[in-house]
Amino acid sequence: MSTHYHLIGIGGIGMSGIARLLFCGRCNVTGSDAKQSKITEELNALGIKVYIGHEASYVRGADYVVYSSAIKADNPEIEEARKRRIPLLKRAEALAQLMADKRVVTVTGSHGKTTTTSMIAYLMLEAGLFPTIAVGGILKNIDTNACPGKGDFFVAEADESDGSFLFYRPRYSIITNIDYEHLDFYGNFENELAAFREFIERTEEEGCLICGGDDKHLKKLVENSRRQHIFFGLNEKTGIHARNISITGLSSEFDCFLNDTLIGHFRLSLGGAHNISNALSVIALGMELKIDIGTIQKALFNYQGSGRRLEVKFYEDNMRLIDDYAHHPTEIKATLEAVAHLNAKRKIVIFQPHRYSRTKLLLELFGRCFAAADYLIITDIYAASETPIEGISGKKVYETIKEFEPAKEAYFLKKEEIARHVLKIARAGDVIVTLGAGDISKVSDELVQGLRAKLQVPRTA
Repeated sequence: MSTHYHLIGIGGIGMSGIARLLFCGRCNVTGSDAKQSKITEELNALGIKVYIGHEASYVRGADYVVYSSAIKADNPEIEEARKRRIPLLKRAEALAQLMADKRVVTVTGSHGKTTTTSMIAYLMLEAGLFPTIAVGGILKNIDTNACPGKGDFFVAEADESDGSFLFYRPRYSIITNIDYEHLDFYGNFENELAAFREFIERTEEEGCLICGGDDKHLKKLVENSRRQHIFFGLNEKTGIHARNISITGLSSEFDCFLNDTLIGHFRLSLGGAHNISNALSVIALGMELKIDIGTIQKALFNYQGSGRRLEVKFYEDNMRLIDDYAHHPTEIKATLEAVAHLNAKRKIVIFQPHRYSRTKLLLELFGRCFAAADYLIITDIYAASETPIEGISGKKVYETIKEFEPAKEAYFLKKEEIARHVLKIARAGDVIVTLGAGDISKVSDELVQGLRAKLQVPRTA
């Protein structure tokens, strides 16, 4: 009889990936989520029973109950599992079980995890390594976030937000950067650095660290470690680095060097200097795995991107709509710098802050990170199960931005007002950018429909 796993919060991008892998491994998989979504519908269609809402009865018969960090301790299914003494597994613990007997490649860091993991996964597929894949976003080349592979490798995005990446013991660890992020969990930056230090030491001794050399905090941690390591970055003093960078619109090309030795010329169907940095880590791993340079070049050129990472959802009549997951000031600046290469007449930016705790801790940085926006709309905070903090709101973010840039054309609007407002002001030559880790993509979808109607674009276009 197959092992029965019940996943609480199965509609999340990470949890749904685990559900797919367990199901493909012939486990009996069920799950629950607070609301129906495209993901829950897809899982149901696959044959996974998904309950909408949370009830104690849903866990009966389960051998294991898996839960995400968004699930609170008083969840009725969590309480019932404890009552019935059903083993409870954090999401990362379940993923670690799936990694058993595999050569594990993990990607972690404050920014760039999903894109980097996706590029590595696609490179390994192109190289004929048949990896098992678990990514925190949809890899467009294969139209899924997770798939089993018959090869020896397991490629996974390692979420550092709650410290659970410490369940993994990777052979190869790619660490993109370390920023002031998730301090609601870590308490302070020193604790966050300590977690990354421990993660570094969990890399297998015969393995390799591939780390962002442009990040001084990360570089110091790695240099104090005994693990074999490779640095990558945009600085020419870094081991694997880029020269002769050219960015045109949402694509780029560059020469990759190892110290002063030319490795090759690479082209990306991705914009932004941050994505060149991400690609350098992929090149470094490919070289470590002895993958042919031509294969790496081909994979990076043909990589189609990940969902909600500079994703162009609409392009017609010289007007674009881009949806992006950026929710930290560093990410927002990088995304807007990438969009600037489109040379749009006007950048209309819509931002939904994510979590009260992050907004409070980084409020001043949010006030300073929208300089590249010509027309800015801020909406209410997406709580992500957090309790509101007095004095912290989307309106406060808007007010902080106006303090730093009084002349900025900026507005605070309720989410349901945004599409109607933008459709009135949008014109040819504009690029509209929706930003955030919550449900702002629903606004972008609404805008796509509205723009199609406004410009009389057929749905098949």
